[in-house]
Amino acid sequence: MTADRQRGSDEMKKRGQMRDIWRRLRRNKLAMLGLVIILILILAAIFARFIAPYDHTAQDLGNTFAKPSLQHLMGTDDYGRDILSRIIFGGRISLLVALLAIAMALVIGGLIGVWAGFLGGRSDTVLMRVMDVFMAIPGFLLAVCVSAALGTGIINTAVAIAVGTVPGYARLMRALVLSIRDQEYIEAARVSGVSKFAIMITEIVPNTLSPIIVDTTLRIGACILMISSLSFIGLGVKPPEAEWGSMLAAGRQYIRQYWHMATFPGLAIMATLFGFNLFGDGLRDALDPRLKR
Repeated sequence: MTADRQRGSDEMKKRGQMRDIWRRLRRNKLAMLGLVIILILILAAIFARFIAPYDHTAQDLGNTFAKPSLQHLMGTDDYGRDILSRIIFGGRISLLVALLAIAMALVIGGLIGVWAGFLGGRSDTVLMRVMDVFMAIPGFLLAVCVSAALGTGIINTAVAIAVGTVPGYARLMRALVLSIRDQEYIEAARVSGVSKFAIMITEIVPNTLSPIIVDTTLRIGACILMISSLSFIGLGVKPPEAEWGSMLAAGRQYIRQYWHMATFPGLAIMATLFGFNLFGDGLRDALDPRLKR
C-alpha cells in the first residue's frame, strides 16, 4: 500500500514537472515558432503524397524552367518537375536520414560514453582516446570519406553522418555520467547488489535524458545541413529522389536565368535549421531555467 502511494506521488510529481516545462516553453515565443516550423516539416513529410500537387518524379519536358505561377507555385526545374512537390518530398528524405543518423549515433555514442564514464580506468582512457582521434577529423570531411567509401543512398548517407556524430555524443554522455556516478542513489544501488549494467541502464541513463534531448534537437538541424551538403557534392541521396541539396546543386548552374530553382530549396534548408535551432534553445531554457539567468 505504501509502495503504491509512493509510486502515485512520483507520477504526480513528474506530471507537475512536465506542466512546468511546457508552461516555460510556451512563454518563449521564438521556441513556439520553431516548434510550429518543425511540426509543419513533420506533417508535410508524413502526408507528402496527399499534400504535393504533382508527382515529384514526373517529368514534363514541354514545361521546363517554368517560373512561379498559379499552376506551379515554385516553378519547375530543368526536367519540368514541380519544385514545390520535390521540396515536400525532399523534406521527407532529409528528416528520415537525419533521424536514422541521430539514432545510430545516440545508441553507439551513448553506450561508449556511459561505459567509459561509469567504469573509468583503462576503459575510459582507451575509449576516449579513440573518440579524440575521430574528433580530430572535421565531421563533414569524415562524412565525405565514409560516404565515398560506402556509396550513395539513404542508409549509407545516414551511416556516414552517424560516424562523425558518435564522438560528440560519447563525450557528452561521459561528462553527464561523471557528474552523477557518485550520487547517493547510485551508491545505494551498488550496495544493494544491482549489477553495473543494470545501474547504467536503469539509474544513470534516465538521469541524462534532459541534456541529451536538447542536444539531439540541435543536432538534427546540423544533420539536415550535412545531408544537403553531401547531396550537393554528389555523395548523398541518389537521383531521381528529391533532396534539397541535390536540388540546390541542379539549380546552381541556372541561378542567373532561373533563380527559383536554387532559391526555394535553399529557403527550405534555412527555415528547417532556423526552426530546430529556435526550438532547441527554447527547450534548453525550459528544462533548466538557471541557464537562461
